[in-house]
Amino acid sequence: MAFDPSLTYELVLPSRVWTPLEAHLFRDDHDEHGAVIAAGVARVGDRVRLLGRHVFLAEDGVSYVPGKRGYRMLTAEFVRDQALFCRDEKLAYLAIHNHFGADSVSFSSDDLQSHERGYPALRDVTRGQIVGAVVFAKNAAAGDLWLDSGRAPLKVVRALGANVVEMYPRVPARPNGAGVEHDRQARLFGDRGQALLARQRVGIIGLGGVGSLVAEYLSRLGVGVLVLVDPDRLEPSNLPRVVGSSRRDAMLPLTGPGVPAGVRKRAARVAKLKVDIANREARRSRCDIEIVRHPKSVTGDDVARDLAACDYLFLAADSMQARLVFNALVHQFLIPGTQLGAKVPVDLKTGEVGRVFSVVRPIMPGETCLSCNGLISASKLQEEALTPEERRAQRYVDEPDIPAPSVITLNAVAAAHGVNDYLFRLTGLRDARLKEEFVYYEPRTGSSRIEEPRHDHDCLECGEIAASRFARGDLASLPTEEPPRKRRRRSAPSRT
Repeated sequence: MAFDPSLTYELVLPSRVWTPLEAHLFRDDHDEHGAVIAAGVARVGDRVRLLGRHVFLAEDGVSYVPGKRGYRMLTAEFVRDQALFCRDEKLAYLAIHNHFGADSVSFSSDDLQSHERGYPALRDVTRGQIVGAVVFAKNAAAGDLWLDSGRAPLKVVRALGANVVEMYPRVPARPNGAGVEHDRQARLFGDRGQALLARQRVGIIGLGGVGSLVAEYLSRLGVGVLVLVDPDRLEPSNLPRVVGSSRRDAMLPLTGPGVPAGVRKRAARVAKLKVDIANREARRSRCDIEIVRHPKSVTGDDVARDLAACDYLFLAADSMQARLVFNALVHQFLIPGTQLGAKVPVDLKTGEVGRVFSVVRPIMPGETCLSCNGLISASKLQEEALTPEERRAQRYVDEPDIPAPSVITLNAVAAAHGVNDYLFRLTGLRDARLKEEFVYYEPRTGSSRIEEPRHDHDCLECGEIAASRFARGDLASLPTEEPPRKRRRRSAPSRT
């Protein structure tokens, strides 16, 4: 990758890389330790993200030994083995060690001289992959990256776990204040937490009953950028659930049973887009928020690539295609996310109401996965790929599609719990002992049930196997409908 001074560089470490690395570096012996991270690379907007895929811990006295010019060093054999691995897998090579201290860290002069001696040759060994080093203190991290025709510092290291931890070369100074608008919530999240929210770019897939509530909550909480994705226009039946929608938005006077069919069709074509309603409501609460609108399917390659630049994702659409793309984005680009929904099962023959629930499923990179847990149906994916005519031809019983029941209060339970989990995870207030679990809230019984997600080592989405898309970034293709070559011909997304 060529050096570009207009870009910023970040390192994202999923829990299965960061947890063993942190334990290895910061032991009770208060000594220096070493490792290598092999990372995927993704260019997302004006940022380049290095995505931690593998960590190789260097054994003290064996592969991490007293240095010839500095305090400690990785052995030549260890460096060679990991560099060749990165070459073969087309991954970036990052040498890791720790310094003492807590809130600031930098490379020593010995460190920098060793980079200058070794990294040009190491780039040759890896056949042009990014090589570099990262040094950690307890609450800080600094990086030195070597690219084609230049070097770049790491702006931030983001560690994903029970909480999201951001590490800079020096812990940022406390912001001046959250302002009167967010004063009450900043008393919980702190001024730093409020400033962190303002830097966030959050994607919402689906702006119906659940997604419109999520957009409303995030805009009022102070999130800086929302990326809204939904191809649909408002229908009259959406009015009780879509936040901020009006009868005029749904063209209600022109959609009644007594209106000619041609008029009803034209009215449906000019009804308000759901992304436009969400945009309008978000800007009513905060005029300074940035909104990116995609009034199209998440399966479009340009839409998915824009979501890949987000810091967090919410899935509030229930199609299998949306689940497939969302799940791929989480694991391929290491973007934490949450799937939200509500269900009211009704027996079509008896009318009996079944187990009503609202569900919150945190989908964390390499930890929880829709595919591992059987939540992406191959048969339904195949059905969704058919045209309406083909679907009708395949039905055994010729009956119209029956809309599922939906209630705004059930949606609100899922949206509120999902956004709360995001807030507490982002601001460091989530209990670090909590597991990643799927939670179902059941109002008929006044109870909630917990489902422990399974993880398949051989999963092609999140697994540890070589063929997995996990942390591959730009090396892997997203499961979208449009090939990457069409990206440049697409028009830019709407921004306000």
